Amino acid sequence: MSFPITRFRRLRASDGIRGLVRENRIHSADLIYPLFATYGQGIKRPVGAMPGVYNFSIDMLLEEIKEVVELGIPAVILFGVPEIKDASGSGAYAEEGIVQQAVRAIKRSYPDLLVVTDVCLCEYTDHGHCGIIQNGRILNDPTLELLARTAVSHARAGADIVAPSDMMDGRVAAIRRSLDDSGYCHIPIMAYSAKYASAYYGPFREAAGSAPQFGDRKTYQMDPANALEAIRETALDIEEGADIVMVKPALAYMDIIRRVKDEFPYPLAAYNVSGEYSMVKAAAEKGWIDEKKIVLETLTGLKRAGADIIITYHAKDAARWLKEG
Repeated sequence: MSFPITRFRRLRASDGIRGLVRENRIHSADLIYPLFATYGQGIKRPVGAMPGVYNFSIDMLLEEIKEVVELGIPAVILFGVPEIKDASGSGAYAEEGIVQQAVRAIKRSYPDLLVVTDVCLCEYTDHGHCGIIQNGRILNDPTLELLARTAVSHARAGADIVAPSDMMDGRVAAIRRSLDDSGYCHIPIMAYSAKYASAYYGPFREAAGSAPQFGDRKTYQMDPANALEAIRETALDIEEGADIVMVKPALAYMDIIRRVKDEFPYPLAAYNVSGEYSMVKAAAEKGWIDEKKIVLETLTGLKRAGADIIITYHAKDAARWLKEG
């Protein structure tokens, strides 16, 4: 039907009507908040490129998590910032590694909070890559054993979900097999299935101290020009045992989020990454944008694209704004 029978403005006439017919809504329950744990006591070290984001010692991490829980955010994802790095990233799978200690502390104090752990080696290797290196090459298959050991150590510490982010071929199968063999068949895997070799990760590398010391990650992370490859990667992760799949980054990859969601009837996470966060923060500090409106619009866009779960550094602010209405 056409005008004047059809008048779209009838359903835009007031806040109440707009809310009644709204197709997508953001809830605090959709959000996962990333946190960086480090050794020491009383440490709350700001990340220069990410205003409002810190490296926390475990005692300070628990204070931060108290606020997360009060805001109704159901989950955090943990990244480790170790004191010592080596060629094999042994801190990633050490029983007293920083993430393992942080998980145990969180679950003691907040047993109902979901703790997701990032499973990767890059924060722990002295070369900054996500795998074992030999003659300047990142080796795929030898890396799988270390990733699987890391995932099992996280599960043993009490992690609720493990999230491999390395993009090595076959890592979901290796992790699933090791978890099952170790008695953790109940632990879900949230796979970074379509993770691109993106320029949007820059601020994270400051936060986690994980910049590669040579080369880049283009031999294992995906080419930003590719979309069909994301479908193939996601299909493989599901075949290997992924329970939740992820697209990372989010803002420039909403088309990928939509395509993955249309293709696979699986829970889908979108990672609203550090560069996306930092751009908003920088523009807001300049007074060029309304931070609250931009953040909520972005998160709504990710939901509209098909994300069921959103990992975002904006989680606390967004939850607070949503509470305020």
